[in-house]
Amino acid sequence: MKERPILSSGPMVRAILEGRKTQTRRVVKLPHNNPLVAWEPTKFGGPEGGRTAAGDIVPEQGAIWHTRTGDCLISPHGQPRDRLWVRESMAATRDQAGIIVDWHYAAGGAKVPRMPNLRPEFNDAMAFAHLARKAVPSIDMPRWASRITLEVTGVRVERLHDIKEDDAKAEGCAPAWLDVDEETVNAYGAPTYRQGFARLWRDISGDESWDANPWVWVVGFRRVL
Repeated sequence: MKERPILSSGPMVRAILEGRKTQTRRVVKLPHNNPLVAWEPTKFGGPEGGRTAAGDIVPEQGAIWHTRTGDCLISPHGQPRDRLWVRESMAATRDQAGIIVDWHYAAGGAKVPRMPNLRPEFNDAMAFAHLARKAVPSIDMPRWASRITLEVTGVRVERLHDIKEDDAKAEGCAPAWLDVDEETVNAYGAPTYRQGFARLWRDISGDESWDANPWVWVVGFRRVL
């Protein structure tokens, strides 16, 4: 079992804490786009799929391979039974004099715990004394400050637009219309989780990313901490 960090936005952190998010999609970073043939999803591991150097069976997981070059990629976000610790944004809490007295998670406002082995004469603010700013972006969160740990339950590869309604709901999205106009309402009727996911993806990554319909890692997980 390996442990890896994973970045998460405020709304998605809240969705995990509320038990609404059990999947995440991350763009596959392809090493090349050889025009001869194409990339296709496949599977890796399982009882007949190879073993580790220690002789353990590699859990079956999704992968992607190029049918011309034979290049095969597995998820950089872990395999089943691996752990992911969530990195999220934090913000400073200051007193009336503007002095930082502690730090809290930007999503929800809960207080960040004390740094392990922090000397008792120091207050909680000393944990981030080297960060002379009002907020700490998720990329800078240290492991000890993470309050959410996830266990990977499955990995597969698919095109972004192939997301199904149940999967979009598992992404923690709310039902919505992709584009709120009369034509959309007449064509699609009630808002859907899938359109809500598409709208969220466009808001975060841009219209071009959604329109490109890239291959994505679909990582299923359950919260263990």
